[in-house]
Amino acid sequence: MAERMVDVDGAELCTETFGDRSDPPVLLIMGTGASMLWWEEGFCRMLAEGGRFVIRYDHRDTGRSVTRKRGSSGYTGLDLAGDAVGVLDAYGIPAAHVVGVSAGGALAQLIALGRPDRILSLVLISTSRAVPGDRELPPPTEEFMRFASSAEADWSHTASVIDYLVEYARVLAGSRRQFDETAVRDLVRRDVERAHRFAAVRNHDSLPEGERPRRPLSSISVPTLVIHGTADPMFPFGHGEALSEAIPGAGLLALEGAGHGVDRADWETIVRAIIAHTAVDGPVRAPRRNAGPRRTDVGCDPDTGA
Repeated sequence: MAERMVDVDGAELCTETFGDRSDPPVLLIMGTGASMLWWEEGFCRMLAEGGRFVIRYDHRDTGRSVTRKRGSSGYTGLDLAGDAVGVLDAYGIPAAHVVGVSAGGALAQLIALGRPDRILSLVLISTSRAVPGDRELPPPTEEFMRFASSAEADWSHTASVIDYLVEYARVLAGSRRQFDETAVRDLVRRDVERAHRFAAVRNHDSLPEGERPRRPLSSISVPTLVIHGTADPMFPFGHGEALSEAIPGAGLLALEGAGHGVDRADWETIVRAIIAHTAVDGPVRAPRRNAGPRRTDVGCDPDTGA
């Protein structure tokens, strides 16, 4: 399908759809700092072939959506959640199944807390709680923290940015699986070259939160599935466990050896789970534990999306 620009409260956002509009709608929310290309086309087509109308879009300051100079974004993290609702409005969709990864999963939770009428179900991938909870969460891996504290890029130089993002993706992938550098480098290159002003993505690093909903996660009543890698170095497996325990009736699908994000090796498993969860006759509940240990040695970080 061709890309379509939509207006959300004066902000031009780039969107793209896959599948038949008569099928159940699935809105994909990527992590902050990442364009819709990270919901890869092959993944979106698999969902569409499973009978879902799929919508992906670029956040503000990513891809072909509206961009502003560094430090002049003029919006909050909560506004990004509002953008997702605005995309549904643009397509005339009253409510959708919402799938969020990384910080996109936090945005999905905020929508469920603030606008529950717009959510049919939630799928939360590689993410953590959007609001505080009682359970203590494990820290980031040392490798992740070393990269976050020391790696740098020359944001005026395309090759430097691409190298930096490839290495970041390598860290996020964890250490238990082989990293496909060729595929990731191609994706990063296309993402950088497609963007209006790629350096604008750095606005996401310092967004104010905005006034978040005060309702607890326990008030979320829509069917929810948490999908989490057992080797996630950004949000360790304990984050997925805590999230699934905080939302009543939530299922937990563990991806053995998976890092942070939607790895091509897991596409079939994730798509099958989403299709089952968004079935017209109700979700097929995932077991509380599908694979992997109760807790791993891996760590976490807040709102960097990849």
